[in-house]
This record gives sequence, C-alpha cells and structure tokens, in this order.
Amino acid sequence: MNILIFSLILLAGAYVAGLLGSLTGLGGGVVVIPLLTLVFHVDIRYAIGAALLASIANSSGAASAYIKEGITNVRLGMFLEIATTLGAVGGALIAVFTPTNTIAVLFGVVLIFSALMTVRKKHEHALQEGSRLSYVLKLNGSYPTPQGEVSYKLQNIGGGFSIMLLAGVLSGLLGIGSGALKVLAMDSAMKIPFKVSTTTSNFMIGVTAAASAVVYLQRGYIDPGIAFPVVLGVLGGAFTGARLLTVMNPKTLRYIFCAAISFVALEMIYNGLHHQF
Repeated sequence: MNILIFSLILLAGAYVAGLLGSLTGLGGGVVVIPLLTLVFHVDIRYAIGAALLASIANSSGAASAYIKEGITNVRLGMFLEIATTLGAVGGALIAVFTPTNTIAVLFGVVLIFSALMTVRKKHEHALQEGSRLSYVLKLNGSYPTPQGEVSYKLQNIGGGFSIMLLAGVLSGLLGIGSGALKVLAMDSAMKIPFKVSTTTSNFMIGVTAAASAVVYLQRGYIDPGIAFPVVLGVLGGAFTGARLLTVMNPKTLRYIFCAAISFVALEMIYNGLHHQF
C-alpha cells in the first residue's frame, strides 16, 4: 500500500472518528486507535500518540461551535480540567512502561464500558436544586432548547471531580479522551442534562489530551505521517457533528455510538490476549 492510499484511508477513518466523537462527547480515539492497530498494524503507542492529537483537534473543532451556541458550561469545564490534566500526565507516564498487550486489553474493556454507558438512562431534565458548592463556585448554568432557555443546577461536585481524575489517567494511558467517564461524571454524578455534559466533555478533552501528548512527543511516539491525516479528518468530522447535534435526538446518538464501537472492543481484547500487538 502506497503512502497516498494509506493517507486517504486514514483521512476517511479519522472523519468518522471526529463525527462520532463530536456527537457523543467521547472523543475520536475510539475509532482512530482500532483503525491504526487492527487495519494497518501500527504499534499501539504510535496509534495512541495520533489519537491524542485527534482528540485535541476534535475538541477544538466541536467545542468552538458548542460554545458559540451557548450549550457548553465553560466554567464547569475549566474547573474539572484541573483533575483530568493531573490524571492525564500520570496516565501517560504509566503507559510508557506498560506492555502494549496490556494496553490493548484495557482499551477494549474501556470501550465496552463506554458502550454500556451510552445505553443507560440519561438525565435529560434539569434539576431545580443544586449543592452548596455549585453555588459557591458558580457552576450552575443554562442552555438553549427549541422551547426556550433551560436552567440547571449541579449536585455532588466532589464525586464528579474524583471521577474526572480517573478519566484523566485513562486518557493518558489509552489516548481515547475518556469521554465515557467524563459524561458519566457530569450526567450521573452531577445530574447535568445530557447535551450539556456531552458538549462540556468535548470542551475538556482537548486540554486533557494536550497534557498527555507532551509525554508521548518527548518519547518519540508521535509520527507526523500518521498524525497529519488523522488530525485533518477529525477536524472535518468534528465540525459536521457539531452541526448535527443540535437537531438530533440524544437517544439516537447513544445507539449510534454503541453500534460503532462494540464490535471493535472484543477484537482489541482478543488481539491483546493473543499477543498480536
């Protein structure tokens, strides 16, 4: 396979990754890493390096549109980024010394967890009462709907912050943004409406990935020939997804994502257990 065909296939795959990452808030690495490792047999650490750059591009492309539309809770995102960034640096340092097969198996397990999280019941309705800490930190907000502006209040800020720390570690270790845990923390722990948690997750993923990418760059695990088409494709998919999110049903988004990643999770686990990485 020559470099042109390789780059075009990567570009198309990255576009799909950016589209799914933007629609679900779970980052583009869930498609980019299986594509590189299972189809092109790229070393998983180089795949993670490219996926981290893809997550930064995905977050940058989608987050700008969501902020303009007034859905993203920027103040909350910046507060939770403290936890995810610290965790991401630690996860990236751990990944450098972790066997690739172990990373592959863990990646598959996290994908299955992500799929399960997409089909559980979401909190689509805003709460009227928030925790005291949500008022002190001024984290409560509102977002636009076809019926008008809807206000929401946050609960369990400490629990959500703790989950974000774990999400950061997995992001640095696996290069997938850990959007499943981010959305879980905001949706289930803090009781934030699904569209707000999805868009705020997108906003945070780029900062988390950037912290991890520095470690991978220093270790030589970011290849420009792989990363460049991946970043371009993800950016295109992220902008498309940002436009679609405002008109699509959240339930539809969950099933789209679940169908897209379930089949690759078992494949990643199988290959990891059979030493094919």
